[in-house]
Formats: sequence, C-alpha cells, structure tokens
Amino acid sequence: MGIPRETVARLVKENEGHDCPEHPEICVRLEAAADLPTRFGDYQVVAFWNNLDRKEHAAFVHGNIFEQEAVPVRIHSECLTGDAIGSLRCDCRDQLIESLERIGKMDTGVVLYLRQEGRGIGFTNKIRAYELQDAGYDTVQANELLGFKADERDYAIAAHMLASLHVKSVKVMTNNPQKLADLERHGVRIVGRIPIVVPANQVNGPYLDTKRKRMGHLLVVEQPDDLVDYPNRAGPSG
Repeated sequence: MGIPRETVARLVKENEGHDCPEHPEICVRLEAAADLPTRFGDYQVVAFWNNLDRKEHAAFVHGNIFEQEAVPVRIHSECLTGDAIGSLRCDCRDQLIESLERIGKMDTGVVLYLRQEGRGIGFTNKIRAYELQDAGYDTVQANELLGFKADERDYAIAAHMLASLHVKSVKVMTNNPQKLADLERHGVRIVGRIPIVVPANQVNGPYLDTKRKRMGHLLVVEQPDDLVDYPNRAGPSG
C-alpha cells in the first residue's frame, strides 16, 4: 500500500495555486499521482512542476511515506545514456536499479528522479564532455574545460518535493557527501545515510576512481547497523 488515495487527492488539492510567497524564486507543485506497478515492486508515480528550471520531475513512492520519519530516499539525477540506453561509461543505471530494487523490498521509501542531465550541465554539454574524456581528460577536467564546475547540480527542487510529500526526515541512499550537505542547506532533516554499492564494469573504473579521488565520494564505507539492514557488497560504487 502506498499513500492512501484520499491523502493523494488532498495533496494535489493543497498544491493547486501554490505560489510559495515566502520564496518566490523557487516554487514546486505536486501536480498528479497514480499507481505504478513495476518490476521492482508496487510504486506510485508523482509528477511535479516547478518555476526554477520548468522541467517535470518525478517521485516514485513505495509505501505510505506521508508524515513519516527516517524515510529511505534515493535522489537520482537523469542520465539518458545510462538509465535508458545502458551506457557502460557511468554507474547511473546500476545505481537506479539497485535503489528501486532495494526500496521495493522495504516498508517505505522514495526515489526522486531529477531532470539534471550530466551533473546539471545538460545533455549536449555532457556529450561534449564525453568527447574530451575520449581525448584523455577525466570527468572533472572535462567539465572544467567546458566552463562548468565538476558538479553543477542543486537539490532545492528535491527538498521541496519531499516537503510537498510531507516527509519529515530522511535516510539518504548516496555515497556523495555534497548531496547531503546541499539537502541540509535546503532544510531537509537527514537522520542517516545508506551507502549504495554497485560493482564496476569493464569500462567505468576510471570514472569511479575520479569520483572517489577528486569529488570526495565515499566508495569504501562501513555500514552502521542502525542505518543499514542489508549485507555490504564488495567492490567500488558511485
């Protein structure tokens, strides 16, 4: 069972005309929700509108997360080449599938799918960065040569999505400390971190190594018993 239908209807109703008068620079509205049976378990899909990037972001909700504490959350940034096509250059698809499978076995949880392609630089610039990587630059160097930061993503919209779903506190499924810091900066109450460990493939080892060495991702982690109820898997992750 997910969020009850009557609660979903109330959430959609309370978001009608929602204009965020205190912070007009960013307004996120919950627009629609429906049941979504998947190969990873029963989910609800929730569609959001916002005035910041005007893209349609999505939440995939498992169980009733309304007004709940310590909700497991995966915040996943769109990766067309990985998520849809199965690119071996990154670990995005592996992390998305691992997150959906793991949350689908939990009592509650949510995957936020953000339209932040290429760590926020957009699809075309991501392909330009790939060209530079083909020439021998790592992911950080490629972004910087294009005039971007190593990671241009912002999680303000994610924070508002969680608030719209009335999630009180979260355990974030991530290896990226900067994601945790940015969520907290936007007012999300984080009560734990759940490592997400997926093995490297025959191509993406250097990519994962750059994430660890140059971006501070926590690829080798101990998993505290109070935060993790699944076995640790050996191998690198992203």
